Amino acid sequence: MDLDAFTELLTPRGLRALAEAGELAGADPVAAATTLRKTYDAALTSAALTQAGLRQRARAKFGADADRMFFTPHGLEQATRTEVAAHRAALLPALLPTQAPALPPALPPSGARVVDACCGIGGDLLALARAGCTVTAFDTDPLTVAVARANAEAFGLGERVTVHVGDAAEVRPEEYDALFADPARRTGRGRTFDPMAYSPPWPVVLDLISRARLACLKVAPGIPYEFIPEGALAEWVSYKGEVKEATLWTGAGVTAGRRAALLPGGHTLTATGVTAEVGPPGRYLYEPDGAAIRAHLVGEVAELVGGRLMDPMIAYVTSDAPADTPWAARYEIEDIIPFSLKKLRAALRARQIGNVTIKKRGSAVDIERLRADLRLSGENTMVIALTRILDKPSVILCKPSSPA
Repeated sequence: MDLDAFTELLTPRGLRALAEAGELAGADPVAAATTLRKTYDAALTSAALTQAGLRQRARAKFGADADRMFFTPHGLEQATRTEVAAHRAALLPALLPTQAPALPPALPPSGARVVDACCGIGGDLLALARAGCTVTAFDTDPLTVAVARANAEAFGLGERVTVHVGDAAEVRPEEYDALFADPARRTGRGRTFDPMAYSPPWPVVLDLISRARLACLKVAPGIPYEFIPEGALAEWVSYKGEVKEATLWTGAGVTAGRRAALLPGGHTLTATGVTAEVGPPGRYLYEPDGAAIRAHLVGEVAELVGGRLMDPMIAYVTSDAPADTPWAARYEIEDIIPFSLKKLRAALRARQIGNVTIKKRGSAVDIERLRADLRLSGENTMVIALTRILDKPSVILCKPSSPA
């Protein structure tokens, strides 16, 4: 889809074509295209069907909003999930170093002026505008800019949002109350985990945040710790048990540290410096949420459940008594055996286990290969955790534990 085709999609005729394409979602692609071609030309038919397909995919991230939004394939891939973007936008006012200057009467007086240096299709700028901010956004791709503008208009936020074609390196963050940046993390070879390969590159990003009164930087959750700027507040965000991203906050109103957030519950956990003890396995096994692990908060999770580590290098916590926390899944341990395919198979057969959930930490075993090699049969289910306990490869046989 090119810019001209997208522009036509925004006309009354184009919107009718898009609505009809949405009704054909799930139909045979050739049949759908044939139906639309009876009324519309090839370019508009293709644009409408492409957009309808993207909206279907986008529902996982944007829910009902997806049916009013516009996307590009790459923009949808990188866009922030609605709940995560809203969580981040809600934090911004509390971290501003001073009260934002007065804004036009149409906006809340507490609204901040935010520059979005690489806005993509606008998932975050929508959240910021909904939170009362005025947003000036930039992206290098004219089509992406048009999509971001259309999304702001679709939700009646056009007066709060201005989107320009421009390079992030040319943004002047010192002219705004806050900077938001979400560098692209894909190259021609696919997703990149190297911040130096971000677009804009890491040195440009660091220059931008160094000039901002408050900066909010969205990065991959696996960002190496050495890339986290000194004095930053780093937060890892988990949504329904899956770590989605990390956010780095810098500025005069920011207190350096590490924390994790669980959505949709809104739970937060902050680093306190506690170190978990190491001791023998107890009756219960806890698997900390990935955001807590990424934020190096396993010690804090262990403290919450009155637990300890079985191995100083493995993020599994154990305790003798059950404790409830949103920060870890709890299992009741039935047995622990040295890792051996023969012994594991025998242990599972003795329990008539026909289905296993396999977890691992500190193990190089291929899970799918192991599942096939176990040749399970039986009516019962079990959770097995492949791990190391004081450097000894081990298997923990357990079952989910109900709330205490």
